Amino acid sequence: MSAVDAQQAIIQVHHEEWARVVAALTRRFGDLDIAEEAAAEAFAIAVERWPADGVPPNPGAWLTTTANRKAIDRIRRESKRDDKHKEAQIVYDDDPPEPLGAIDDDRLRLIFTCCHPALSLETRVALTLRMVGGLTMPEIARAFLVQESAMGQRITRAKAKIKAARIPYRVPSAEDLPTRVSGVLSVLFLVFNEGYLATGPDTDPVRHELTAEAIRLTRLIRALMPEDGEVAGLLALMLLTEARRTARVSASGELVPLDEQDRGAWDAALIAEGHQLVRERLAAGVPPGRYQILAAINAVHTSVRDIRDTDWSQIVALYDQLIRIDPSPIVALNRAIAVAELDGPEVSLAAVDRLNDKLAGYHAYHATRADLLRRLCRSEEARAAYDKAIELAGNTAETAHLTRRRDQLR
Repeated sequence: MSAVDAQQAIIQVHHEEWARVVAALTRRFGDLDIAEEAAAEAFAIAVERWPADGVPPNPGAWLTTTANRKAIDRIRRESKRDDKHKEAQIVYDDDPPEPLGAIDDDRLRLIFTCCHPALSLETRVALTLRMVGGLTMPEIARAFLVQESAMGQRITRAKAKIKAARIPYRVPSAEDLPTRVSGVLSVLFLVFNEGYLATGPDTDPVRHELTAEAIRLTRLIRALMPEDGEVAGLLALMLLTEARRTARVSASGELVPLDEQDRGAWDAALIAEGHQLVRERLAAGVPPGRYQILAAINAVHTSVRDIRDTDWSQIVALYDQLIRIDPSPIVALNRAIAVAELDGPEVSLAAVDRLNDKLAGYHAYHATRADLLRRLCRSEEARAAYDKAIELAGNTAETAHLTRRRDQLR
């Protein structure tokens, strides 16, 4: 096997197996820090050995075994230094623990641990991206617009807090789930978004392993809480968004906006499943939450085969409903984009410009302004807006799209 082939195999295995390895080690040793360090060491050994020895038949098992040995070595060192006899006894306990929670899934337990309410929301997202998603520290730091060292310290403090507070590694009991699940959904949505439109300039523009993992974990939570409308709404939103994945980036690596996508390339099965979930929630007759409304908006977008048949009045009405429960500037920006299709770009631009104080550092705000100014034939202003959007955008596919649009201006 060539070094290039081995490197590609390691990247693929890292995408598929990182969360499994970390979760298995966390379950056995009860320590996120040990689990992460041992998993990282196992992958580092793979980088050294696999180019010469070849990829093992079962890479996940190889990595888990190697990581277990590294974890045991660390615990033995610490037990000798600190006399942690009780911790050292773990290495001799090969009996699997009893399943905890309604679903026996190590990664689901891991995400509830990472998303514990004792941690701040930003810390929960960062810890989940690292421990479950396997993102590197530079990638996570970029997502939060902070220095890598600061993000490393934040994650280290979070792991220490989980250990000191003895936060349990388990799926919450049925009576605790309703209060815990909303925080998990927020984290899963942010993880999905990182995969849907990756923030790192040196990563793939769409990270399917992250979107797939977010969907998989959301399915598991839905199995736990089948009557929860927001769980169903988030799953529907993810499915309807994921259905468009293959049409979102061109062969040349450029982002393809919704109005230019080949709708025949959308995943019909995912769209049908997402629409079914939206219909079920409508039939329930319960006032919808944020994720259910976002799913309904996506259902309108994906219900027609031609962009010209889109029911923009319905989309604006849904955004009006959403903004009452989530009056954020991002929702207002997306509503303004829909308004442009109903009332024209001039009305929309006035609404967008009112958001300048809150969204001046957000690339999508400037990209939206640029597109509206282009439609109004205000080319010089549009060029300046495109320049600002390109400066702020981190996704390579999005940058390519914005650059082409800017360069098309006269």
